[in-house]
Amino acid sequence: MLLTYRALKRRAHAEKLRITTPHGIDESGYVRIGGIDQWISIRGEDLANPVILEIHGGPGASNLVFAPRTRAWERHFTIVRWDMRGAGRTFAAGGPAGQGEMTLDRLHEDALEVTAHLRSRLGVAQLLLVANSFGTVTGLRLARDHPELYSAYVGTDQNIIDGGRDTTSYEALLARLEKAGKRKERAKVAALGPDRSAWSAHAWSQYAKTVVTTDPLTYDTMKTVVIRSLWFSPLHTLRDLRAYLKGMTFSEQLGPQATTIDERAEGTAFRLPFFLFQGDSDVLTPPEPAHRFYEDVTAPVKDFALITGASHFASFREPDQFLQLMLTKVRPVVTGDAVGH
Repeated sequence: MLLTYRALKRRAHAEKLRITTPHGIDESGYVRIGGIDQWISIRGEDLANPVILEIHGGPGASNLVFAPRTRAWERHFTIVRWDMRGAGRTFAAGGPAGQGEMTLDRLHEDALEVTAHLRSRLGVAQLLLVANSFGTVTGLRLARDHPELYSAYVGTDQNIIDGGRDTTSYEALLARLEKAGKRKERAKVAALGPDRSAWSAHAWSQYAKTVVTTDPLTYDTMKTVVIRSLWFSPLHTLRDLRAYLKGMTFSEQLGPQATTIDERAEGTAFRLPFFLFQGDSDVLTPPEPAHRFYEDVTAPVKDFALITGASHFASFREPDQFLQLMLTKVRPVVTGDAVGH
């Protein structure tokens, strides 16, 4: 019964994803990036629209599963979803042994190669950079270092690591566990200590899972948005989903590499329009540190907005709110004119 229901939902989603407009695009496949085959999907209803390059989070969590939820975005933007090394179909193609160097520097270089490929393939001078969650670590660096390649930067679920100085979410988790009377879980988190640079990849992952499961809204988002998107994705077989989850476990090794990043030391001057759209109830990447960083940023244009009623995965929990922000704040800046709805 469950598999029958899944088949019906997948069929409905597949129908929803069909692009039939004369100037649309729906292509996907492997491209040789950084010495390995990496999966790139390009979808949109009009190639004249701005091209978004998404930098997904996780690490290792491809955004491809969210395609049905974000279908409306494709009326106004061409969306590029790239499974980074260690993620999704890229991980499935080569397995653990075929992912090559798993470092943040390598992901940065991969992103520049993907950018060059897309500029050539789509005949555009610049891409609109949209990064979410762990992807904002790479996204911020791309935006800071290569303003000539990107028309704007949009960060959502923006990580602000602050050289390890910001312990807001860690302290909030301890307080939540204390209030809930979960003494054993609190003792485990307290034993980790606030210095994330001392954490192992496994500890880093377990901490994130504890944050997710102890906050009702985040936990609900995991179940109703993330898990449902995985289960009902028309673009993924059950084998694909197994590879997806294995890729996330494999990619945990990237987490600790980000624990000492100091965004302010790397630079708060951005030579491109800069936007942060944060879930107002996000406990994993809270809006307050993101807003403090935003206040320090200088950019030709900058804006900050809260996505109401949203936890982490804000753009995917509230895709219509996110699209509205993209249409009212970002697209006019990128195209130089307003857009109809």
